[in-house]
Amino acid sequence: MQLLKKINLKTALFFLIINSSLLITNYCKAQDSSHIRISLLTCSPGDELYSTFGHSALRITDTSSLTDIVFNYGTFNFDSDFYLKFIRGKLLYYVSAENFEDFKLNYQETNRSITEQLLNFTPEEKIAVEDALYNNLKDENKYYKYDFFFDNCTTRLRDIIIRYRNPTPVFNAVMPATTTFRQAIHEYLNKNGKYWSKLGIDLLLGEPIDAVMTTEQSQFLPDNLMKTLNNSNSNHLVVSTTNLYPINQGNMEDPFFTPMRLFSFLFLFIVLLGFSTNKIVISFLQGFDGLFFFLTGALGILMIIMWTCTDHTECANNFNLLWAWPTHVIIAFFVNSKKNWVKKYFGFTAIALTILLFAWFFLPQEMNNALVPIVLLLIYRSAYKYLTLNNAPSV
Repeated sequence: MQLLKKINLKTALFFLIINSSLLITNYCKAQDSSHIRISLLTCSPGDELYSTFGHSALRITDTSSLTDIVFNYGTFNFDSDFYLKFIRGKLLYYVSAENFEDFKLNYQETNRSITEQLLNFTPEEKIAVEDALYNNLKDENKYYKYDFFFDNCTTRLRDIIIRYRNPTPVFNAVMPATTTFRQAIHEYLNKNGKYWSKLGIDLLLGEPIDAVMTTEQSQFLPDNLMKTLNNSNSNHLVVSTTNLYPINQGNMEDPFFTPMRLFSFLFLFIVLLGFSTNKIVISFLQGFDGLFFFLTGALGILMIIMWTCTDHTECANNFNLLWAWPTHVIIAFFVNSKKNWVKKYFGFTAIALTILLFAWFFLPQEMNNALVPIVLLLIYRSAYKYLTLNNAPSV
């Protein structure tokens, strides 16, 4: 009997040890053996044009190596050729790494919020992402040709998530299905009161950015990628979301001298001067016409250069050339000429631009409405020149 009790006790002890071992093994398997934490950092827009659309970066916290590193694909070298490379579309960006506290301090100093989304990767996926990022830091791998819409600091991170997350995430739309690239960036420019920047963008970027975005294409904006990850519940991509540095954003007052107000004032001012018979005023208007047509033509030449001589594909098919004729540069030197061809040029200009205004809202490219007073001014001065020269003897 004693022997039987000893056997039962040993058997019970044996099974207890086995079960305990299984529990410990399963517990260890449930833990993250990689000791890595990966999160997406989304920073709010800043005051400068380059920061108007926000920023994205990846944060890798590795408790085994005691590192907390932010990988940033939005860095570039500001050298003597910077502006030339930027204009030609050949500016190279690269991935850089910095300590998280330094990164955070930089955005705190510029009063920009930081939202962190902890991403749901397996231990193996985390190791693969970390290895890929460190591999990209090598000189032979870190550079890439930046494209604002299709290859930027945010799309690079999106591509990493897609590449290393298994199964491949399926993203939900976070903007209306009919939203174009131009409308998406207008939303940020209007919100930040950057109407002059909006005008410059609308002048140089042509019809390609009036294409309707796909869900994936809309993720060139940092906020859109952040919202997409949060809305993709079926993928369980985001474990938690934390606002690391919240800020209070007040309502921004619109500037008084917007392009629409300034150009409208210019149009009315020149029209009123046109009624004057004062010789000084007439002389001023003649000089104004020469400068006005020259600048308009120079702008048209710049549009053609950006379209044909740079790598900025978004500058192609620019419908602003329908009013900013490069030939205006030539006519600018003949605004006071009485030659018959000059009269015909101004007559044709007045008619063609009048037709353009009627088609303004139906063009394939969304035109900036602040340019309407400029087109009206071109029509007015062209018609005025035509009528004036028509009453003068031809040469």
